[in-house]
Amino acid sequence: MARRDLSGAVDFSVLERMTGGDDAITEEVLDLFTQQAAMWSPLLDVRDDGWRDAVHTIRGAAAGIGADTLASACQSAEAADKATAPPLLGRVTDALEIALGDVAAYRHELMLRSLKG
Repeated sequence: MARRDLSGAVDFSVLERMTGGDDAITEEVLDLFTQQAAMWSPLLDVRDDGWRDAVHTIRGAAAGIGADTLASACQSAEAADKATAPPLLGRVTDALEIALGDVAAYRHELMLRSLKG
């Protein structure tokens, strides 16, 4: 993966402004996002009592890196009741997968840039 594989699901300029363009800090934030996604995504199911907490946490992490579509999907799911949440949680899961693909491509680009010195 490389920058050419970005879908546009994440506006990395948001993250770059937050980190001051420091690649090491950017990588650290993206690593934390990836960890948060891995930790909370299994709870994106209304049968799990923690589904709303998971959506809330992913929403904040998404907003922090510029994943606005994911953050918006999370906001909709978080506001839903348990009966109407399942399809919204499906949208969160889909948006999360796409955002994680962009994050992987961007991290690959950072790694290549670090190798070039």
